[in-house]
Parts: sequence; C-alpha cells; structure tokens
Amino acid sequence: MQYILPIINVIIVLNAVAAVITVFRDRRDIAATWAWLLVLIMIPVVGFIAYAFIGRKLPKNRLFRLKKETQIRLEQMIQRQRDELGSDLMPADAVTSSVRGMVSLFLNSDGALLSRKNRVKIYTDGHKKFHDMFQDIEAAKHHIHIEYYTFYNDKIGNDLLHLLERKAAQGVDVRVLYDPWGSMGTFRSFFKHLEELGGHARPFLGARSAVLDFRLNFRDHRKIVVTDGRVGYVGGFNVGDQYLGRDKKFGYWRDTHLRIVGSGVFELQERFIRDWNATDTEHRIIPNTEMFPVIKVKGHTSLQIVSSGPDNDGQQIKMGYIKMIMTAQDHLWIQSPYLIPDDSVLDAIRIAAMSGVDVRIMVPDKPDHAFVYRATQYYARELAEAGVKIYYYNNGFIHAKTMVIDGQVASVGSANMDFRSFKLNFEVNAFLYDTVLAEELEAAFLEDQALSSLITVQDFKDQSNWLKFKQTFSRLLSPIL
Repeated sequence: MQYILPIINVIIVLNAVAAVITVFRDRRDIAATWAWLLVLIMIPVVGFIAYAFIGRKLPKNRLFRLKKETQIRLEQMIQRQRDELGSDLMPADAVTSSVRGMVSLFLNSDGALLSRKNRVKIYTDGHKKFHDMFQDIEAAKHHIHIEYYTFYNDKIGNDLLHLLERKAAQGVDVRVLYDPWGSMGTFRSFFKHLEELGGHARPFLGARSAVLDFRLNFRDHRKIVVTDGRVGYVGGFNVGDQYLGRDKKFGYWRDTHLRIVGSGVFELQERFIRDWNATDTEHRIIPNTEMFPVIKVKGHTSLQIVSSGPDNDGQQIKMGYIKMIMTAQDHLWIQSPYLIPDDSVLDAIRIAAMSGVDVRIMVPDKPDHAFVYRATQYYARELAEAGVKIYYYNNGFIHAKTMVIDGQVASVGSANMDFRSFKLNFEVNAFLYDTVLAEELEAAFLEDQALSSLITVQDFKDQSNWLKFKQTFSRLLSPIL
C-alpha cells in the first residue's frame, strides 16, 4: 500500500507531461490550448481518446495545393470574369459607401470578387428548395457539381442519387463530394451504380468512411450545388429527410438557402473545383469555359462568395461577421443553431447592443448536441445581460445561419456562430448587398420571431443551479466543441 501513492503521483506527472507535449506540438490559439490542457490533465485516459477524435490538426499534406496547370486555368477563368465585370472591381453603383469596406475586406482576405447583377432566390423551406434544385439538375447539359456535409442514404438522398444516375447515363459529368462524418451511414457502395454510369463520388479528402476517419474536426461543412456553371445553390440545407421535417425528434426544419443565377456562381464553381482536386488527385478537374460560361442575366443583387477553413488562418467568414456587427447602426438580427462565439465576436455583439443597436439572436429551443446546446445557453445568458434580445425558436428546429443588418446587407451560408465554423471546419457563405433581399430575410426573421419565445435575463436567473453548472462547464470546453 505504501507504494500506491508514489505510483499515482508518477502517473499524474507523466500524464501532465504527455498533455503538455501533445497540446503544444501543434500551433493553436490560447483558449483552445488551455481547454485541451484542462481535458487531458483532468480526464487522463478519456481525454486522450477525445483528443484523437477532435484535437488533432490537419496534416500539411492534406491541404489545398493545386497543380500548377489547374491553378493557371483557374486564374485564367477568374481573369475572364474580371474582364466581363469591367476593370473596376468595386463600382460606385454596386454597393453603398457604408459597405465598401466589407467588399474590400473580402477582396483582400479571400480574393472574393464582387459579382453584380445576379438573380437570387431565398428558400426557408426544404421542400421548395429541393423541388427547384431537382429541376435545375434535370435541365443540366454539361456538368453537375454537388458538395454536401450530409448526404444521407434515406428517401431524399436516394431520390437525388437516382436523378444523378439518370443524368450520368445521359453523358452529363456528375461529381459528388460528401463528408463521411456528416454523412454517417452513407458508404462508398451507395454511389456504386452512379460510378458505373460514369459519375464520380468521393468522401472529402479521401477518407473511406466515418468509421475509419477518427477526426471530428476539419469537416467539409459546405453546401454547394452548381449546374452547367450557370446556377448555384448555397446555404444551410443538407441532403436528408430530417431537413424536410420528416424526423420526429426535430419536427419542422427551418433553414435558409439561396439559388443564384449569374456570375456569382463562378466563385461557387471555383470553390468546388479546389475542394474536389484536393480530394481526388486521380480525376482532377481542369477548368474550362463550359464550367465558367459568360452569364448575362437581368438581376439586381451584388454579392461575394466567401470561403474559410483550417487551410487558411484568415478566418474570413468570422471577420465578415465582425465587420457586419460593427457596421450595424440600427439593427442586427442573427439566426444560428449554435451560439458559441469567441471573444472577438462576443465583444463585437456586446458593443453593438450597448451602443443602442437593436440586436436580436434566435437559437433553437431544443438541443441536437447536449454540450453544444448548454454552451449556447451560457452565451445566450451572457448576451442577454448585455442587452441582446434572445429568442428560442419553438416551431421545430432552426438550422439557419443568417445575419442581416439595417435592411441593407445580409449573410447566408453554412457557417454557424461558433468556434467550429470560425476555424475548425470548411465553410462557405454568400454576403449579399441588396436591400430587397435583406428586407426579405428580415421579414422571415419576424415570422420566425412570432413562433419564438423571448428569453429574458430573469428567465435565465430562474434556471436551476444544476442547469447553470452544466452551462458553465460546457462553456469551459467551448473552444473545442
């Protein structure tokens, strides 16, 4: 017995040393560093198992380095787009003076071109979104590019797959990129017949399945569809029956998605090509004019497609969110299923609210991930104390990732208001400079607000001590959730 205590002390010391070596082996921000040290030291064995799943960094050889030929062709297509748009990358008639700084931010940080005169349609219901998307896929003559975090082997997934098989049989170039973790239960064999017909389907970055891919971070959270380089889709809906409200657990599924017709599709196309070529080095896409056609439509929307991910330290979408928050003069309305902001975003929202801006944030009234939801509740309570109006959506599950300010500028995409979307996952958003679309999104927010509960500071105070403890504990892990 006299040797047990010294042995335990040695184990504790060795575990602490292993934790320090493990965490400091990779460069990460201070908050994540301390969070991981806490987990590895306080929960010795389980902590290291958790680290194997969600702590490891993405290997450098898996990042997005394009072959020189592909890079040159992409640059040629981009230059062609600039020639079509004109030499002025930010004409006075495209954006107001108040948002010119935002356009410059994305030009400088992500190379995101300002695309003008697009036709954009907003979807808040999955049935309407899939109906129109299926029609556009049916009409495709040259290629169909699809990229989803979730592509389930269920009714809507099989309906889409069979449509893609028909198009592949017609000679259309069909490519599907899916995330194996987000598409849990969908195996390579699901796409076997599509590939027999000449189509291609690949798990993101080459992982064979979620079972063999232990990394929970660095997921392809993007949702992109491009048909013939002319029509593009981007937003929050994935491919699965639950996104059509067919899951009893979640009920009605409220999300937001966009259909874009115009040169704004070029940026979605470029993003897909980069993601595909990083995944499949054998069947690379060589960009051509069929993928980047000259598009002239009678639209009124100026927009930028912005991507971010762990392959780039810029956190471009997060910077866009902060810029929008700090630009708001009258009101700022946010919808997100997860509310776990880092300090920079948290401070920006606080400053806006304490400056007299009408800040409203809408989150679900039910969890889909326990720890994440408790952390969301913690930050909701903190922001409510700063004057932010917090709404719990009661009509099912809200999965929309939207932000709109002053009826002028809006963002719709895949990025949540959390650490994971800011720096751990691959995301894509459309930033819209259009008062008509901004007002339409605001009207949708007000409709959702009528189906939501305003949670006051007193409501948070009345919560049980046990619930507050779970929220506070979850908050400690928020940098790695």
